[in-house]
Amino acid sequence: MKVAVFSTEPYDRKFLDAANHRANAGHEFIYFDTRLEPESASLVDGCQAICAFVNDDLGSETLKILADQGVQFIALRCTGFNNVDLSTTAELGIKVSRVTVYSPYSVAEFVIAMIQMLNRKLYKAYNRTRDDNFSLNGLMGFDLHGRTVGIIGTGKIGVILAQVMHGFGCHLLGYDPYPNPKFGEVGDARYVELPELLANSDIISLHCPLTDDNHHLINQNTIAQMKPGVMLINTSRGKLVDTKAVINGIKSGQIGHLGIDVYEQESEIFFKDLSDTIIQDDTFQLLQSFPNVVVTSHQGFFTEDAMNGISTTTVTNITDFEQGNPLKNEVKPPERVTVSV
Repeated sequence: MKVAVFSTEPYDRKFLDAANHRANAGHEFIYFDTRLEPESASLVDGCQAICAFVNDDLGSETLKILADQGVQFIALRCTGFNNVDLSTTAELGIKVSRVTVYSPYSVAEFVIAMIQMLNRKLYKAYNRTRDDNFSLNGLMGFDLHGRTVGIIGTGKIGVILAQVMHGFGCHLLGYDPYPNPKFGEVGDARYVELPELLANSDIISLHCPLTDDNHHLINQNTIAQMKPGVMLINTSRGKLVDTKAVINGIKSGQIGHLGIDVYEQESEIFFKDLSDTIIQDDTFQLLQSFPNVVVTSHQGFFTEDAMNGISTTTVTNITDFEQGNPLKNEVKPPERVTVSV
């Protein structure tokens, strides 16, 4: 099958080609580094399928252009599908699949790295010592042992994070409308309502898909309920967090540390080299200016293990569609969505 693959980097091509070869699938991948949007949708000419990533635009306008070009199938090489207008895909008869499972350890372990970087000021320490400044002033952190970690979204990633934080000796609170029995098996972990989690957690980590119900879950109201000086980590979806409200929380001291691997306007910034340009997003630039904020560019998933899993599942999804097999990873409207990933 001929497949147009958007938003690609060299590593995408390497892992997809390898998975295609291992499976002896014989798909013809046409790679584009450009983001999929209405202006680039015409590039799919002659392709029955496309492969898209988290920040590609699969709204109604794009989908209609794809359908006019003969596209019948969309293979998402990611878990989230909030960028897809599923009502339009249903109307157009376009099937959609996603990667439901890849290495959950990749994201959970990245959260640990971000927590320790913020807590022990490793980014500051690294830059200081490179300038031969070996002072410890301003680098004091706190013991994780005995602290309370609130995990919002207790799917595979959330449970693994709970297991690791239990190893540090942390107390665990969870919030999820669809409780996972495995979470309650970890140490002293227990489910509470969201206000209790916010009020009692020293560290809060988000592990939710983005839905209409949880857009800006972290907002002025929920931030006001948090313990003063809380550490907030988001490696899930950018639009779970109202960035302007978070900035106000940082200024007031309500948020003591912020680590984000996702950003609500990231489609215009992330996965690009903008080092020689002036970023026009003033909110993002202000966020970057705070000394207690660490921003990374949606790399939490980025391990060899995860990339192998993503590519293998993506190739399998394409093959299943081509051969008329049941699509076990199909996204159907409406699909019941839990808070956990």
